[in-house]
Amino acid sequence: MLTLVPSPIGNLQDITLRALDVLRMADVVLAEDTRTSRTLLQHFGIEKKLYAHHQHNEHQAVSEIVRLLQEGKQVALLSDAGTPGISDPGFLLVRACIQAGVVVQCLPGPTAFVPALVMSGLPCDRFVFEGFLPQKKGRQSRWIGLHDESRTMVFYESPFRLVKFLEEGIEHLGADRPASVSREISKMFEETVRGTLAELKNHFSEKGVKGELVIVIAGKDKD
Repeated sequence: MLTLVPSPIGNLQDITLRALDVLRMADVVLAEDTRTSRTLLQHFGIEKKLYAHHQHNEHQAVSEIVRLLQEGKQVALLSDAGTPGISDPGFLLVRACIQAGVVVQCLPGPTAFVPALVMSGLPCDRFVFEGFLPQKKGRQSRWIGLHDESRTMVFYESPFRLVKFLEEGIEHLGADRPASVSREISKMFEETVRGTLAELKNHFSEKGVKGELVIVIAGKDKD
């Protein structure tokens, strides 16, 4: 069985008891970054050999992992933070396992966009998760495609590109569009700033920003 194990996005105590049991029982633990995952396992007294599974080797590694699973091995997959497969490695392995008839389970647990969406104060009964927009090819068309989106929109972005992202949002969605920026969720300096896209752009242009980010933008008002 392949088990996707969500890892804490900040406070290590956010991991679930079930996730710890799965990690203790796993024959193989795959980690997006073995250093990050080793810190997590050591904190909870779990001794396991970790194998790297990240965006640079996942294409080559999938067939070998599926073979181990078909032999009856219990494999756990950890991302650096949050749920594997959500803007992190995991999708290719899950798809290959399903095609090979291998059982796949994903544990519930930490993920950054859900608390950010709820804390935004924007409608969360219907939303669309956009993750990271393409850096070059396709970025403009993605923004254009979101112009008439009526659902709340959720994005991930690097702190180094936040102001540029907000400027693009103003260009394509309007300066007065309500939005929020959440950073360092579940960490010591957790913060959510709310306002229009223009207000957020001015705020972060002056203040600067550090840490992991989730941006939530209101959908277009229906006429």
